[in-house]
Amino acid sequence: MQKKERKGSGWLIFFYTVPSRPVSNRMKVWRKLNKAGAVQMKGAVYILPFTEEHYEFLQWLVAEIAGMKGEAAVVSTEKIDTMKDAELIALFNRQRANDYQSTGKALDDLERRLRSIQKGAKTQNVKGISAQLDKILKTFEDVKQRDFFSSTEGQALDGRIGQVREFLKTYSGAVATKERPAAITTRNPEDYQGKTWITRKRPFIDRMASAWLIMKFIDKSAVFDFMNEEDVNAAGKDSVVFDVRGGEFTHIGDLCTFEVLIRSFSLKEVALKRIAEIVHDLDMKDEKYTAAEAKGIEDILSGIRKTARDDHEMLEKGISVFEMLYAAKTP
Repeated sequence: MQKKERKGSGWLIFFYTVPSRPVSNRMKVWRKLNKAGAVQMKGAVYILPFTEEHYEFLQWLVAEIAGMKGEAAVVSTEKIDTMKDAELIALFNRQRANDYQSTGKALDDLERRLRSIQKGAKTQNVKGISAQLDKILKTFEDVKQRDFFSSTEGQALDGRIGQVREFLKTYSGAVATKERPAAITTRNPEDYQGKTWITRKRPFIDRMASAWLIMKFIDKSAVFDFMNEEDVNAAGKDSVVFDVRGGEFTHIGDLCTFEVLIRSFSLKEVALKRIAEIVHDLDMKDEKYTAAEAKGIEDILSGIRKTARDDHEMLEKGISVFEMLYAAKTP
């Protein structure tokens, strides 16, 4: 788990009062603050680390409480005189530790099932274990979104979840690919400048992601064109064919084209690894990484595919989505 950087500095203090009736209003406010990751200081006083997103959320909550005939306010401050930043961070980390408890217990049970597999038990349902891991991962990611200071509990769970995923991949036979990685030739970006990059018509996930990667890291002046698959062999000498059978860059083994490009050009950024997991899951459909964001990204790209006027607009909008995803995934 990467240590998260604070957006801005300081703290947001939120305090409110609402009428005692109906009780549901107070519970509604509490649930929203809890889901946002706020820590209760005393009574109806809460604190969040300052970010623009938190500030906007609290402003909306002020307006909502006013509609309940209550009163609320949010104050931004660089420091709290009665407590050091380290003490405040410890409060957040303790609360996240409590939030992670159910995930830890569920993971304990899952690891016991895996140990029985290692001992040769034949009654364990590996698909059932994978489904259980998906549920654990969803709960973990929900808490992780409000683990603002990368608590030790969160980091430990992140590592354990990674080990479980590796075991399941190994057990299902994916280890063979890992032990004998597909032969990929290392390329020099200088040899791929100012090229026309050609792919199949109707670009979708892997082609959109690959085009973004090409423009961002390989050939900033790249031009993209589209052909029917049976015509790509007629591409000119200054063209590079990708994500087409027989193309210069395409699927190899269980790697999608995006992953092949990353390895071919020795791209090492952490954010690219995270995006590659999403692209792989969507393109290969083997649930190798069970990337939590995959479905949402697929829905957005499907919408682009349905509404774009032509292949070029489709690709351009898809590239924009991956640029925003890269910004979100960059520590």
